[in-house]
Amino acid sequence: MLNLRARSLLVMLFDLAALVAAWWGAYLLRFNLSVPTEYVDSMLRTVTWAVPLQAIVFRVFGLYQGIWRFASIPDLFRIARAVAVSTLLLAMVLLIARPFPSVPRSVLLLQPVLVLLLMGGARMLYRAWNEHRLYGSLRIQGKPVLVLGAGDAASSLLRELSRSSEWRVVGLLDDDPRKHKRTLAGQRILGPLSELDRWVRELRVQHAIIAMPGANHTARKQAATLCARAGVRPLTVPAFDDLMSGKVTVSKVRSVEVEDLLGRDPVWIDTPLLKTALESKVVMVTGAGGSIGSELCRQIAQFRPAQLVFFELNEFFLYRLLEEFQASFPELPTVGVAGDVKDAVRVDQVMRQYAPTVVFHAAAYKHVPLMEEINSWEAVRNNVLGTATIARAAANHGAEEFVLVSTDKAVNPTNVMGASKRLAEMVCLALQQSSASTRFEMVRFGNVLGSAGSIIPKFQEQIARGGPVTVTHPEITRYFMSIPEASRLVLQAACMGKGGEIFVMDMGESVKIADLARDMIRLSGASESDIRIEFSGLRAGEKLYEELLADDEQTVPTRHPKLRVAKAREVEPGWLDEALIWLRQPRVVPDAEVRRDLRRLIPEYQPTQRAELRAIPTDPGATATR
Repeated sequence: MLNLRARSLLVMLFDLAALVAAWWGAYLLRFNLSVPTEYVDSMLRTVTWAVPLQAIVFRVFGLYQGIWRFASIPDLFRIARAVAVSTLLLAMVLLIARPFPSVPRSVLLLQPVLVLLLMGGARMLYRAWNEHRLYGSLRIQGKPVLVLGAGDAASSLLRELSRSSEWRVVGLLDDDPRKHKRTLAGQRILGPLSELDRWVRELRVQHAIIAMPGANHTARKQAATLCARAGVRPLTVPAFDDLMSGKVTVSKVRSVEVEDLLGRDPVWIDTPLLKTALESKVVMVTGAGGSIGSELCRQIAQFRPAQLVFFELNEFFLYRLLEEFQASFPELPTVGVAGDVKDAVRVDQVMRQYAPTVVFHAAAYKHVPLMEEINSWEAVRNNVLGTATIARAAANHGAEEFVLVSTDKAVNPTNVMGASKRLAEMVCLALQQSSASTRFEMVRFGNVLGSAGSIIPKFQEQIARGGPVTVTHPEITRYFMSIPEASRLVLQAACMGKGGEIFVMDMGESVKIADLARDMIRLSGASESDIRIEFSGLRAGEKLYEELLADDEQTVPTRHPKLRVAKAREVEPGWLDEALIWLRQPRVVPDAEVRRDLRRLIPEYQPTQRAELRAIPTDPGATATR
């Protein structure tokens, strides 16, 4: 193998030969392949100094630093610039020297064109030959795959997959009709995405790569759904932001997860406003070890608070969070506080010691069926008394802002958990009436993807076991959003609030849980004949669908497109004292009594009837595929 210096010398000799050939070719073209004798002599005299002049310019422009087998468009531009400069210098010298006979002007125009063709073409041909030698045999190997999308990402993907022995691209699909029946990087664009099922059968593929990182979520979701329903395993290229940041390349394809079906377009947040609200402030998060609480802490850490206080009852969650922050944010001062939000003495001591400026209250019991029976009194005390204890202590110790993480289940609640969260909202509204220095805000949202105890991890476990996948009702629907999205919107609402607002997140479209289960089964590579779906009936306190607004509420828009403010009914003076007396009873209140008192405190609370809770769908085709 030749060393780098020897290779550069060979390239330089080739370019010198190309320059001489270009001069000769330009004269031949100018004189129709019959050059007069006097012009042959003039050409030979000119070449002896013109070629070295051009060679020096090429050297200055760094044409011999590149590697031919990686030659690309930037290399061609570099050659073009060098040729243009050398031609101008040559014209100036000829103008001064005035040889006889003079060099025809058409030769000065033809010669640089021929130089570009010879030098640029040779480099491109060498790269093509080299890639065919190294990777040509790979194109008949690998698993056949369809690429969905025919844009820039697909073009880059095709180039990289041409060097892969794992995949063999057999065609592309794109919804732009102008691209149909054309080719991209040698691959034919077969038609629209809606024809995926047809091409899967004809080409016998089992995989498809979604190469649309810049498309909106609706388009990506549609593509993933088409894959799942066509029976192919969908893969996707990294997100557009990751590609632009240089973290990954387009060839780093990964399996499509259920989050890709349910996630949404990225959430914009007002970074300067959040920086003003959180930078150099002491921030406290309750329930810091939970799904939402821990993500809130990660998001807050990016805005450099003076100190971040983790308040958490679960010892292991608290330990794990501290370990994570010591590794990820070693320069951020953090404090891990073990404590119960209902313990007024502990809460008061922590507030006095650390004096947080902003408090995010995410600690709560949230599992509807578990809190509906046997544990209903604990749910109410934890979610309501805990909120009152933390919120009052925050106000007493000078916190500027208190943010309650609430839920869509607080709207027209039919279960104890939802009613307890509505009571927690009313506690904050009551405290706002008597507080002049602390702003109280509440943020409602629906289910978050991947949170502890949520439906998606449960479905994943059931599919891994081979089924059946249990769905409570064929028509049950839920709203979903990702944990990072929900956390960002909580922070955005916090810095926008003036005090007393209930912020409602734009949750997008609700998702039918039965359809979600079917898509998850298909994404796993199985069919519904392999893994059955069983309908078990609504559980205790469960609704068929969730609401984001109560019957007597209206919303007004904010400057953020995904946040609105609900106009909830006012809390009557003295209500809070009555509620706290009830919550501080020195006994465990039975479930029936809890529901009775909740109805007294929350008129919109309508607990579901026991007969309805156990009703299992009688549709004989309930467990069959649709």
